[in-house]
Amino acid sequence: MQGGGGSEEIEFVGASGAPLRGRLRHPPGVPVGSALLAHCFTCSQDQRTVARLARALTDAGYLTMTFDMTGLGRSGGSFAETGFSTSVGDVVRAAVALIERGAGPCVLVGHSLGGAAAIVAAERIHTVSAVVAVAPPPRVAHVLSLFDADELERLRTAGWAEVCIGGRPFVVGRRLLEELDAADPTVSASRLGVPLLVVAGSADTIVAPAESRRVAEAAGERGTFVVVDGADHLFSGDAVDELARTVVDWLARVRSGGA
Repeated sequence: MQGGGGSEEIEFVGASGAPLRGRLRHPPGVPVGSALLAHCFTCSQDQRTVARLARALTDAGYLTMTFDMTGLGRSGGSFAETGFSTSVGDVVRAAVALIERGAGPCVLVGHSLGGAAAIVAAERIHTVSAVVAVAPPPRVAHVLSLFDADELERLRTAGWAEVCIGGRPFVVGRRLLEELDAADPTVSASRLGVPLLVVAGSADTIVAPAESRRVAEAAGERGTFVVVDGADHLFSGDAVDELARTVVDWLARVRSGGA
């Protein structure tokens, strides 16, 4: 696929049947590959970490796609009716949308729970050439640490709860609880047939570096683990630039056969 730079808005059908909206960024010249980015839990494609990675990957020659998962950002559907399987399904549907647009081998890049979803989704996408997971939890149930005791109790008894994450309110439903053990990112990592990069921040208090390391170790010799010194869970400040350099440099080594 020949690229001329610039970006375009795209729409496709997500795992729940709702319309999902994304952005396709074209590098100048012939792309070296394509990259699909999955944002973190309750985030969107405009979250700074994802947007910075997308820009860096486009500058490095990748046809890059970001999108909003079901019920988030500008996408349709109800977030309260989603679970982890919805996130995985949305990533798969987004990859299909890339394939339909003539994209070549695809790098999956996910942040936090989006990183876990990318690893699980990679087993279902035949065009995946590598996976990058930024601060991924080794278990889906880790998401419960974001809720306080009252929110968890209401979710378990009433089947729904309004929770506050990152200073914003979200309604979550019973399906989230029902699917906590439906997939295991470490098991999926152990079955990956492509290289896996896991990047953690040394100051991450949401997903500890030791937890993310478990995901990389599950991939065996295909796994690479890197810690960005001083970075928090969102790779705030200049840490996001170090993250972007780490990802781009590692992918260059993968393409040359050196990773």
